[in-house]
Amino acid sequence: MNIYDIAKLAGVSIATVSRVVNDSPKVSEQTKEKVRRIMADHDYTPNVFARGLGLGSMNTVGIVCPDVSDIYMAKAVSYLEKNLQGYGYDCILYCSGYEEEDKQQAVERILRKQIDALIMVGSDYTYDTGRSDSYLHHVAARLPVFLINGWLSGDNIYSVLADDFQAVYDAAEELLFAGKRKILFLSNSRSYSAMRKLEGYEKAHETHGIPVDRELILYPENAVYAVRDMLLRKRGLHFDSVIAATDELAVGALKYLHARGLRVPEEVNVIGCNNSELSICCEPELTTIDNRVEALCRTTIDSVMALLGGDAVKQKQLIKCHLVRRATTDF
Repeated sequence: MNIYDIAKLAGVSIATVSRVVNDSPKVSEQTKEKVRRIMADHDYTPNVFARGLGLGSMNTVGIVCPDVSDIYMAKAVSYLEKNLQGYGYDCILYCSGYEEEDKQQAVERILRKQIDALIMVGSDYTYDTGRSDSYLHHVAARLPVFLINGWLSGDNIYSVLADDFQAVYDAAEELLFAGKRKILFLSNSRSYSAMRKLEGYEKAHETHGIPVDRELILYPENAVYAVRDMLLRKRGLHFDSVIAATDELAVGALKYLHARGLRVPEEVNVIGCNNSELSICCEPELTTIDNRVEALCRTTIDSVMALLGGDAVKQKQLIKCHLVRRATTDF
């Protein structure tokens, strides 16, 4: 039995339970009596988290990301920290890497600290949305878990996501309207976000009655020269456009096209994703999907603070993406 179970049985928020624990005058005597009776019936002993919610004694949020050297992750952590500071909160950061065991160990280590909530940055923490035994469900029994660009159903788990499906669907549809019929799709993972992008790519083809060529769906390493070299090795691969799940992958495709002497955008259109600095460091400058990481992080922190303040928060919030048109497309 934990604070979330007590809150559910009493029909109140976890913040209300913590206020009862701390005998806050903000809670009516009737509600206090109801909550205390449920706590007594279930032999519930308040822990530091329950007390801390009411007293505001911790004011710290844990952040876990796979790799802070990644451009997207670095931006996200920077925005998260800035927004937390605006609320007078501190953060503790752990980098978990990408291996499943390492991710779980990072979460276990950060949970040893006194944190009010946990934020997981990136969709690599949610591959299988149907798993009921995910370690994140066990974490959510102790404190709120917020996923940035990942989705996992469960109590006390909240997601703020870029609408990757719609963004890639719209980009693919632009190419199809422009007469492109051989769209290469590059992705570096099978994470939640990556799979939504792939679904958008496939749905656009279906909508236009065009079969998806599975040979045009490739999974190279997320590195510029790795993409270039892989494409150079694939003799006989023909495509008239590219949608890449990251800007790194898209720039790798540009390197390949340059090596082959193919003109961009006259012969091949290229679209990346993330609107990172890489998109303006290449020639020609890259058309890319802006997944609005700043808005994702701001919405996440606002939601964390609302929840800790006792307000209701949606479990899933979608942020609309924008296509930034530059010189690698001509539609």
